[in-house]
Amino acid sequence: MSPLPASIPAAVRTRVRAAVRRQARLTPEETTARALVLRLVSLLLQYPDSELIAARAELTGVVQALPATPAAEHLARFTDWFAAQDPEALERHYVEMFDLRRKSSLYLTYYLHGDTRRRGMALLTLNQRYRAAGWNTDGGELPDHLPVVLEFAALAGPGGGEAPLRQHRRGLELVHRALTDADSPYRYLLAALLTLLPPPTEADRAAVDQLAAEGPPDEEVGLDPYGTYGNSGAHGAYGEGEFAPPGTFVPPTPAPPTRVPTPSTSRTEGR
Repeated sequence: MSPLPASIPAAVRTRVRAAVRRQARLTPEETTARALVLRLVSLLLQYPDSELIAARAELTGVVQALPATPAAEHLARFTDWFAAQDPEALERHYVEMFDLRRKSSLYLTYYLHGDTRRRGMALLTLNQRYRAAGWNTDGGELPDHLPVVLEFAALAGPGGGEAPLRQHRRGLELVHRALTDADSPYRYLLAALLTLLPPPTEADRAAVDQLAAEGPPDEEVGLDPYGTYGNSGAHGAYGEGEFAPPGTFVPPTPAPPTRVPTPSTSRTEGR
């Protein structure tokens, strides 16, 4: 979209841009297809444990049956790779991408608030949103874990359900960029998700550039009431993809599995 003339009042320019970015009303069929894509991305972004590995053929078939869309094309590229990999190699790659790199952590509020008091409040607010919609995560993961946010979006619908994704769009862009820089096929899952969101503005792109260069805000506080996390344990030392030296932020220790329904009647357990 070309820039609007400066002679147009700022309030009018804002409303025009909002109208352009506003998603068109979806048909029931489109809403169902959208929810399926969100569930697939949620499931495939979880740790590749034995159950998820065992479901690879079924998931590949579901992706192949999706209507032809950019999201479906990205998903197909991922499942082609995912189905062909050795399980142990998948596990190692997942840990490297999501547990050992700050720029591709799946905990979204970190990118917006860093390790500050505001992050703790953002986690509470997100959990309250889930409860207000009648959804209980059972405490299996922090509420900002991307697979959890995606599951909520699929259940609650394109409006309020996808609001957390739109709010954290810049963080999602950064994760996609980091995975692309690392040449990880997981970039296709983020690419599929981003096709469902409004296109980024110039301000979004500038903010992502700044976030990539400087990292999120930093403050030496805990994340109560969700607890504090030390610098030892399974995460170990960080390699490439850091915002700052080790100790600034360590993603939370993996929690019990997040259960997400597969597109069939069975349920496949994620990480």
